[in-house]
Amino acid sequence: MSKVLPFRGLLPKREFVKEVASPPYDVIDSDEARRRTQNNPNSFLHVIKPEVDLDPSINPYDPLVYQKAKENLSALISRGVLYQLEKPCFYIYKQIMGNHQQTGLVACVAVDEYLNGQIRKHEHTQEEKVRDRINLIQTLNAQTGPVFLIYRNNERLSGIFQQCTQIKPIYDFVADHSVRHIFYVIDNDELIQNFQEAFEEIDYLYIADGHHRSEAAAQVCLLKRA
Repeated sequence: MSKVLPFRGLLPKREFVKEVASPPYDVIDSDEARRRTQNNPNSFLHVIKPEVDLDPSINPYDPLVYQKAKENLSALISRGVLYQLEKPCFYIYKQIMGNHQQTGLVACVAVDEYLNGQIRKHEHTQEEKVRDRINLIQTLNAQTGPVFLIYRNNERLSGIFQQCTQIKPIYDFVADHSVRHIFYVIDNDELIQNFQEAFEEIDYLYIADGHHRSEAAAQVCLLKRA
């Protein structure tokens, strides 16, 4: 049984979505991030790689880096680039790359399921990298790096995805490497319940990418409970 929960996402306004969109923090180095953000103040790289706005000699784990991330996230919100939804929702994210496409649900999952092994790991983590993500989450009071989880094929879930992707997406654009990104907001209570009930049939979720982000999120949760 897997538990998924809707949440109040922080989203870019439609007119800014291509500017905000960025690769994950760990697939480009700081120099590449600086090039990408030089003429784009709205890139989310200013939040997930905030060293781009500091002296290049700075240690990426310096406390000033995390403080800059907080300042940059606050600036995106105050300038109206990002806004938070009023209602907890699920989100569907589809990527199309040539003849390949993949679709996923953006949702919250339970830390307790990670701790008890229902969310399965297959990699060891490095303490320094986990500490980096902990510092970022705590400073921002937000989770900015999604974890990629997979599950065994489930026809019921496939049907719900098919139903939900018939609605009009909130975003539909092409970014790096000619990848098309399509994003749907699922705010219908019945569809939200359908997803939750279908995921209860899933025994295990498996981390495909994001072991350090998962471990950091779990540790932050335990610190908050203490």
